[in-house]
Formats: sequence, C-alpha cells, structure tokens
Amino acid sequence: MFQAPYPPYDPTDISGFSYDTVVKRWPIILTNIIDHVHRLLHDMTIEAQQVRNSDVSKAEELSQKTTEGQEIISQISRLKYRMARDHELENIPQDGDILIVEYNAELESLKQTSRNTWFKAPWLYAECYLYRLIRAYFNQKTYWRGFDPFSTQKEEMFKNSGAAIYQIATTMHGLESKKAKLQEDPDKLEVLFKEMIQMCLWGNATDLSLLTHLSPSDIEHLQTVGKDAQEARSEFILKDDQSAVWSYMKTLANQGKRLDFVLDNAGFELFTDFVFADFLVTYTPYFSQVTFHPKLFPWFVSDVTPADFANTISSLLSAAFFPPNSTTSPDSVAHLQQMVTRWKNYIDKGIFTLATDVSNGQKMTEFWNGPWPYWNMNELAPELGQWLSGSGLVIFKGDLNYRKLAGDVKWPVSTPFPTAIGPLAGSFPLLSLRTNKADVAVGIDEKVAENLDNKGEKWRVSGKYALVSFLPGRNNQ
Repeated sequence: MFQAPYPPYDPTDISGFSYDTVVKRWPIILTNIIDHVHRLLHDMTIEAQQVRNSDVSKAEELSQKTTEGQEIISQISRLKYRMARDHELENIPQDGDILIVEYNAELESLKQTSRNTWFKAPWLYAECYLYRLIRAYFNQKTYWRGFDPFSTQKEEMFKNSGAAIYQIATTMHGLESKKAKLQEDPDKLEVLFKEMIQMCLWGNATDLSLLTHLSPSDIEHLQTVGKDAQEARSEFILKDDQSAVWSYMKTLANQGKRLDFVLDNAGFELFTDFVFADFLVTYTPYFSQVTFHPKLFPWFVSDVTPADFANTISSLLSAAFFPPNSTTSPDSVAHLQQMVTRWKNYIDKGIFTLATDVSNGQKMTEFWNGPWPYWNMNELAPELGQWLSGSGLVIFKGDLNYRKLAGDVKWPVSTPFPTAIGPLAGSFPLLSLRTNKADVAVGIDEKVAENLDNKGEKWRVSGKYALVSFLPGRNNQ
C-alpha cells in the first residue's frame, strides 16, 4: 500500500495544532460528554424516585442504567487522566461493533516504534481511535449501547441556525420561476453554482469539535450567506478550482449521472449539502440522483450519522423545531416547508439515497470510520472504490475528509493536489470543499503561504481560509 514520502503530523511538534488538540480540545470534548451523561443520570434518578411505587420494573431499569452511566463517567475520566500523562493507547475492547481488529492491528504496529502514546501517536490515527474507543465505552453497556453522546449538542446547534436556513429557503424559492431559463443558460447556472459552492464550503465553518468557545451569535456570523459576504470571502479561498469543476460538469449534461456526497457535519452544514444537491438535481441537467455517505457511529462530535440524516428532514418539517424569531416571515417558513417536502419526495423516490441503504452499503460505509488515509481505499475497501468509480462527481466535505485525502502528512504547501492524494488520484472525479482547521494543506502557491505566515495568520487551522480542490477521473481527463 502507498506510503507518503513525508511523516504524519503528531503532537511531538508542540507548535502544531495536533499538540493543542491533545492538550486542550480533546479534554474539553471528553469533559462535555461527562457533563452530559451526568445530567442525564440526575434526571434518571429523579424519574426513578417518581415511579418506584407505581412501576417497579421501570425504576429498576433506570437504576441499572444509572449505574452503567456512572461506570462510563469513570472510564472517560480515566481516559482523560491517561491522555494528559501521555500513557499508552489501550486496545479497543470487544464490543460487537466494527473495525476492532483493524484499529488494534494498527495500534500494535505503532507500538513497535514506540509511537503508541497520546503525545506520540500520529494525530489522524489517535483522533479516529478516540471516537472508536468512546463508542466502545457505551456499546459495552446494556442500556447505553449505540448511544450518541453528541446528539443533544448537534440538535441545539442546528436550532441556532434558523435565521440562515430561512434565508436560504427563500433564496431557493426564487429560483422556481427561473428553472426553465436557467437550464438553457449555462452562464447563469455557473454564477449560481459558484454561489452554491461557497455556501456549501462555508457551511463547514460550523464544526462542533473545533468551535468549542463560540456563542450562537458567533455561529450565526459564520453562517452569513448573503452574496456580499460570499464575495468578500472569495479572497480567503487559497486554492480555487471552481471554474475547473464547472467546466467538467458541463460535459455531464443529460447523461443521468449520480453525485456522491461524502458528508461531514450534521445540522446547518448538512442542510447546505441538501440545498446544493437539490440545486444540482432540480435546476441543472448534470445529475439525476445523489448518494449521501454518512458515518456509521458518532464521530468527531458533529459528523452525520444515519440517525442525523433522518432527523434533519423531520426537524426541518416541524413547525416547532426552530425557536420563534420575530424577523422570520411566514413566507420564509412556507418556502422551507416546500423545499424540504421536495427533498423528502426525492428520498422516497430514491433520487436522494443514504449510502447505508444501497446494496452492500453498510459494508462500504465502514471505511469512513476507519483510521486510514483515503489513498488506500481501493485496497482496503474495494466495494466502496468500485461504487465511487461509477459516480459523475464525488464531493468530499470538510476538514477531516481533506486530512484523510492528503494522508495528514507534512506535504510542502506547493505539492500538487493529485500528488498528495496518491493512488486515489484519477479513480473518480473528485471535489474537496474544505475550510482549513488542521495543518495539512497542498496546492497552494508558496509565496501566498509565506505571506500569510509572515503576517502571523494561523491560516492552516483558523477556519478563516479554505481550499476548493478538483481532480477529474482518468476517464474524464
């Protein structure tokens, strides 16, 4: 399998973002889980007291679940202690779920070179391992198996996105009367396409695993979707292949092609992914169906699971989901209902599909929860590689997908994108939309990077800068 000529990022470099992650970000995430479970246990204790005379079996079940929850809190507290002291990563325990053998085999390999501790392990492996281990803690308990410790957090963040969501719904509604003219005018479609890309790109600014200190008003600022804001942001796109991907897409007209979305975050970002997919299917002649690829279990706090995917549609269709807002017009509410009803119809008809629902989809989807760079996809997940090779375009959303595409290794910034993704290059038409929140970045002019570095800009990790990277498939070049 492919090995990059550069080492991976890891916390041994105390000036890098991976060090900051182990010291600050991960402990915050673990503490949030402990606090969340603790609040649930408090509520369960009160409920058990209320039903102990009227429903003995329910009270006993709550008591047992509370005991298990206390054990989970102890396990996560122990994990925090071991992490802070650079202890060894322990084997993923048998929990009846996926990828145990794979994670533990990689951990054994790291042990051979003494890179199996929290401050020495490659960042990409250790971060993926962390979420797989958290999954095991819950899976090993009778009453907590399959529990998503981030679901409440994801839902609350989504509810704070109402203003931007209603604005986008009204914008999309305005396209209805122009649909026929748009399909006959590629120039107008191109303008809209680039606006959609930017909306989809900056929708990635909402990432719960990274924005641990932002207030709802900060989040709303990041989600500004007006045209002026998008034009202002274009200077922050350090690699911009929007025109190249548009030129490619025009060759797909009226061929009934499939679009694949490798998803990142739930909530507002998933909403923008739906909007983009809807635009491409409903208003352009380039795609007739879309497959969305989720993660199989809770991942990097805010990544989309199958449950998140389903809940997004039901939440958007619920009149009571978003908090009341005096600036929201009845027209915007109606526009959102109409748009999301169309999405639901697309799902019912199979125009929009979740990858776990296609033939062999569960097995294909496992790959996204692994610790590997994507460049070895065809060896490690041949079914997935075969599926994506039949796509008209595969869109990889977000920072983690970018890190995995480029292997999270220390490529020089001027490294061409096709070089950085190794053997995956050319396997299928590929578009990566990524706001920069980790060190790895390629395809950037060295002088541009040097100027940003000289200004003291944390352009690699701040989320302020972005990369739009496109590569056609071998058959499309």
